[in-house]
Amino acid sequence: MGVLGRALLWLQLCALTRAAYKFWVPNTDFDAATNWSQNRTPCAGAAVRFPADKMVSVLVREGHSISDMLLPLDGEFVLASGARFSAPDASSDPDCSAGAPALFLDPDRFSWHDPSVWRSGHAARGLFSVDAERVPCRHDDVVFPSDASFRVGLGLGARTVRVRSVWALGQTFTRDEDLAAFLASRAGRLRFHGPGALSVGSEACADPSGCICGNAEVQPWICEALLQPLGGHCPPAACHDALRPEGQCCDLCGAIVLLTHGPAFDLDRYRARLLDSFLALPQYQGLQMAVSKVPRTPQSREATGVEADTEIQVVLAETGTETGGAGRLARALLADVAEHGEALGVLSATARESGAPVGDGSAAAQGGPAPRAALAGGVVAALLLLLALLAGALLLRRAGRLSSPGGEGATRRLPRRPGRPWASTTRCSMWRALRSSPPPRRQTLGAPAAAIL
Repeated sequence: MGVLGRALLWLQLCALTRAAYKFWVPNTDFDAATNWSQNRTPCAGAAVRFPADKMVSVLVREGHSISDMLLPLDGEFVLASGARFSAPDASSDPDCSAGAPALFLDPDRFSWHDPSVWRSGHAARGLFSVDAERVPCRHDDVVFPSDASFRVGLGLGARTVRVRSVWALGQTFTRDEDLAAFLASRAGRLRFHGPGALSVGSEACADPSGCICGNAEVQPWICEALLQPLGGHCPPAACHDALRPEGQCCDLCGAIVLLTHGPAFDLDRYRARLLDSFLALPQYQGLQMAVSKVPRTPQSREATGVEADTEIQVVLAETGTETGGAGRLARALLADVAEHGEALGVLSATARESGAPVGDGSAAAQGGPAPRAALAGGVVAALLLLLALLAGALLLRRAGRLSSPGGEGATRRLPRRPGRPWASTTRCSMWRALRSSPPPRRQTLGAPAAAIL
């Protein structure tokens, strides 16, 4: 049985044990344009430069004509069938050899904790994972490409990354002793680097209700790696009162449904129900859904009154121009729990929705931060104008050009109501405007004692 056959058999065994698997995506191949400084492979007759202080394994698939090459500190070329290097000949492009050398990008730029370098093996249309769960979880099987070279950074801190198993270079590692021997070998050092450690041996998730990912501790590193291309900052959400689900690095627009469950709940069955019975409907096209088990927050315990350490988080993200679909779907899921909750093993459900889109002139949007800031600015301007008028009147009075209605030196006082402090009408109107904004909507619903199927 070949390498590909063993990999397929291993993945089938993973499916039978309910294990999830994640695939490493980037590579360090010579023929991949994304690995070169000009986003193209070296032209015929070009000079090639590798980072002098790096270690890397490079797979070469085709033949290349180069004028000279600066090799890395340590490394290897893995030549596929038909691959070769040759000196330039008369057919080489003279403009290519006269230009700047082709620079191979830093092979250490790929981090284990970057969600963008992983692909989930159970991806389906309409499904996504929160950022912390895009990186391999402790119950996952990790697969590195058998037909490409790669290099993986294990993190900046001396932390141990723990997963169920690792498949690399045609071998499956399920014991720490075997994996440690591979990582210490030259082949392992060329492909894995950094002070972090990699460990295997976790059991597959055997709980039908799902298992917690276990990446909460390293989520700051996950978010740092994900947001590095954006300067370390989240892009602004396109709605007011945006939501941040558990495990997500940035706010999003949509809705979150949280479920408490009993022993009869099956996560895979419930996810399939949501995909087939709800997300496939035309009115919910454009929505993305993430379903997973997460730790319960104190706020969730107070909202439902149910004591449990975990809950099921259903994230409904609006990715298109149409808005409001996530809120409608969240309410439909609450109604589904009311009717079928007992049969599904769901004890209670709560839902939260984001606000109106930014720039919407609706009443809901008027309570957003921008209108409030404009109202506050108007109040400040009115107070400044009032102070200027009072100062002018005081100056005129001192100059003898303005007298009191009650005669010179007389002072008129407005009656004060007992027990009520003085208040500016402007300030009162501002207070009412600030309080008129509707609070974030939250719905709580418990499953009935008997299900209606």
